[in-house]
Amino acid sequence: AFPTTSGSTMRRTAAMAAFSSEYMEAESSGAAVLCAVTGCDHRACHEGPFWVVFVYLDQDEGEGVCVASAAVLLSDSSKRSNGKWCEPCSRLDLVDDAFIEARPPVLIQDALHFMLRHYEDYRRVGILKYDLNSNCLSLIDAPLEGPVIDDAAVLMAMEDDSLGLAHVERLTLNLWSRQIGSHRVASWTQRAIVDLGNLLPIQNPKEDLELLGTVEGSDTVFVTTDMGIYEINLNSLRWKKLWKTDKFCALIPYMSFYNR
Repeated sequence: AFPTTSGSTMRRTAAMAAFSSEYMEAESSGAAVLCAVTGCDHRACHEGPFWVVFVYLDQDEGEGVCVASAAVLLSDSSKRSNGKWCEPCSRLDLVDDAFIEARPPVLIQDALHFMLRHYEDYRRVGILKYDLNSNCLSLIDAPLEGPVIDDAAVLMAMEDDSLGLAHVERLTLNLWSRQIGSHRVASWTQRAIVDLGNLLPIQNPKEDLELLGTVEGSDTVFVTTDMGIYEINLNSLRWKKLWKTDKFCALIPYMSFYNR
């Protein structure tokens, strides 16, 4: 609920309601809740100021493109905004069949990254980046060449605080990370190639494997095989079985609970 005791508050409430409606009615959308405390390691934070980031896509029929937009709500306890919406970012034009994949975004150095897919060619993968500091959207090319089957690729927050992307193709898992070079230009580097057929118990080697999620900042992924769901650390290649079933669409691990 939002207070309506003054004209400025009423105008802000109306603007928030209008944006909420625009976001909820968008053809494709994603959101994230972030701690707004500077220097927080986010391992035990609670009840502090927070950001709510909304990213959404809509069709611009006149231009024949898909338009990406974003806005941020800062909580009342945040010193940066006193509970206001940030100004919406400038629009970013995408190809008209793009949509945001229904997976949690990845936070890397004050920027959120969302996986993009395409209705007409679902096997194409892209990355939509929203920078919290500059309030700008940009598009990052994925390091994948050729088609990508459903649930075979996932974004990661790597241990070295770089953006990572894991991809399985048949029984092979490939891992890339996006590094900043000496000329301040970012590029993808392949970090690992893992033969899952020799690592995990797999009954049917012809069945496609899936990636369900990651553990933020630990280079750990969750893989589904016909024998169940497995957690794999890509540095040590140690793994453990989590469930016998493979009937999961996504897996989001938690680090801790706060009991008040």
